[in-house]
Amino acid sequence: MPPQHKTQSFAHLRDERHRRLLLPGKQLSQLRYVPQALRLVWSAAPTWTAASVGLLIIQGILPIFSVYLTRAVVNSMVVVIQQGISFATLEPAVVSILLMGMVMLTGELLGSLGDYVRTSLAELVREKMSNLIHTKAISLDLQFYESPEYFDQLQRASIDAIDRPLGLLDSLTSLLQNSITLAAMAGVLFTFSWWLPLALLVGTLPALWVALRTTWKNQVWRIQHTMDQRRLAYYRHLLIGEQPAAEMRIFDLGSYFHQAYADLQGRLRKDRLDLSRQQMWAQIGAGLVGLVTLALSLAWMARQAIQGIFKLGDLAMFYQAMSQGQRLMRNLLTGMGEIYRNLLFLDDLFSFLDLQPLLSDPAEPASVPPGMQQGIHLRDVCFSYPDSQRIVLDHFNLDLPAGQITSIVGENGAGKSTLLKLLCRFYDPQEGSITWDGVDLRQMAQADLRRRITLLFQSPLAYHATAAENIAFGDMASNPTPEQIQAAARSASAQAIIDRLPEGYETVLGRWFGYTNLSVGEWQRVALARAFVRQADLVILDEPTSAMDSWAEAEWMSGFRKLVAGRTALIITHRFTTAMQADIIHVVDEGRVVESGSHDELVELGGLYASSWKLQMREARDKIDSQLQFSSELFQRRT
Repeated sequence: MPPQHKTQSFAHLRDERHRRLLLPGKQLSQLRYVPQALRLVWSAAPTWTAASVGLLIIQGILPIFSVYLTRAVVNSMVVVIQQGISFATLEPAVVSILLMGMVMLTGELLGSLGDYVRTSLAELVREKMSNLIHTKAISLDLQFYESPEYFDQLQRASIDAIDRPLGLLDSLTSLLQNSITLAAMAGVLFTFSWWLPLALLVGTLPALWVALRTTWKNQVWRIQHTMDQRRLAYYRHLLIGEQPAAEMRIFDLGSYFHQAYADLQGRLRKDRLDLSRQQMWAQIGAGLVGLVTLALSLAWMARQAIQGIFKLGDLAMFYQAMSQGQRLMRNLLTGMGEIYRNLLFLDDLFSFLDLQPLLSDPAEPASVPPGMQQGIHLRDVCFSYPDSQRIVLDHFNLDLPAGQITSIVGENGAGKSTLLKLLCRFYDPQEGSITWDGVDLRQMAQADLRRRITLLFQSPLAYHATAAENIAFGDMASNPTPEQIQAAARSASAQAIIDRLPEGYETVLGRWFGYTNLSVGEWQRVALARAFVRQADLVILDEPTSAMDSWAEAEWMSGFRKLVAGRTALIITHRFTTAMQADIIHVVDEGRVVESGSHDELVELGGLYASSWKLQMREARDKIDSQLQFSSELFQRRT
């Protein structure tokens, strides 16, 4: 039976979250994010936040003056027309027009100033959000990065939701601004009749229904198609990226992935257009309701004006109050829909920010003296990956003696790379223990443990930075000197590679920011130098010579023992010519150590190691014989 996992699977968490989000009745619970989002915006830029809110409130008050001044202007102009032009008749009209102009000018100035304030606020909030998301991402355990559900959540948080706290603030302040203006407009309409504010409300209620329904349907679509959006990005990477370019051409895969991209993009476009079409018809219906309400109200007001109950200026003010009221009510209700939309996005954001590492440090980490005295011991270790029933390590036992070189060999999938992850405590075993000088790794602080380890990954990163930086990245905490960087390069047989670069150690490697790229084997030796620049107690090398030719391998291995003298080393490799340099070799098969000993002892044993060794040697001899035969034939043709 596989070991039981103590944590909920990502798939279970995803399904549970989808069920919660896709039920409209559950959405009121999202209101709990409002204070959290506003605090986040305020902490990013308190001055700019206060300025933005203040400007929006002032802009909400200005239309009230505009409406009342409209009546004053119209009525004063009617007096001028009826009584003729004179100072007494022109003065009220001129004053009203000048005040109207000042209100309009103030509105324009505040609009421009508001744009600048919001841009400044947006930059600071976006920077704050990026910092929060990046800090959270680098704090999470490796197993998060091995789950597609995590990448869905990361995309929704870092791309879709990153501007939502500021969007929520905008929606709330806009709601406040529109509410102030709307209240004034409703007061104006109430002076004409008590039922006009109610008519205004009835005429705009369909717009609220449309806004909420559209927001919810778009959110449902977005959650259901997040992986499709990421798959589009993946296809785009295959079609235009540097790394896949050669393979796309040699296997003629460009047209296949281009068609896959086009098909998926077309399907998503059709879905989005269907949603947009439904939204369009709903908005047309809601708009017609509003127009009918406005027409009926205007007809009633015109009848009142004809009967002499109201003046022409009153009619103009009524029209402005009613039309602006409808616009404000629609904005208000649409703003409520936008708040709802932002809250749905904020669920993605804060759910991501609430993620916690599954591995934790003890309250009082064990103090382990520098260096390694006894070694590392694995006892009855059982491990399988989350959401997997396959047992990778099954009661696995292994000793890494202090100060010695240990090699692990075995077929692909035998558990060698998993062992590396457990030693670095990227995962904890479900059963058994791993001790460092007698102290369980779970009792050590993770940062302290990893500072004692240096590691060459099987597929190391090619940093698009200078050669010196590529090596220094192995121990940034100690800020290695140029001499230490050069010593690490020599240890990894990378010095000759760097000497050939146009600007030596200052040459920018890779194609993103420079013009110098390296072969796979050359990148591997730079990565080796990066591993060696850190003077760690435990040196782990995962396939260190996989990209080296036999000459480079022999040159490097000849100095390896001197390089790790006094330190504990673990080499994970498929090459027995590399493994035979170790003090002890362990053969791993189906999650267990099945053979142990020196190279000569294992060959004499006649087991898995011996048969694989003989096979490798036979292949090597066949290769040499083939090369000799080719050279002989070439010599004969030339002579």
